[in-house]
Amino acid sequence: MKFSQELVAGSPFAAREFSAGWDAVTLATDILALDHDAFSAAFRKSPIERAKLAGLKRNAAVVLTNKQTAADRVRVETAVRAEGPCHVQRST
Repeated sequence: MKFSQELVAGSPFAAREFSAGWDAVTLATDILALDHDAFSAAFRKSPIERAKLAGLKRNAAVVLTNKQTAADRVRVETAVRAEGPCHVQRST
């Protein structure tokens, strides 16, 4: 029995344009670059709004930190400095 189905056009479950088709690292990098206006435009009337931009950036920082590349660590550290502490534990 097949459980997955293609979504019909206009489905409320379809990915938002902002996040559709990206790999996790690219999406996390784009999220760290968001400002409040871009966040509101991308996720208006979405459950992600409840996480707020700080929560979404925290999760993106965790994704990039887990990848442990030098470039990703620089992106995370830059975002944390710009936004203030977001309670991300850094691995050493």
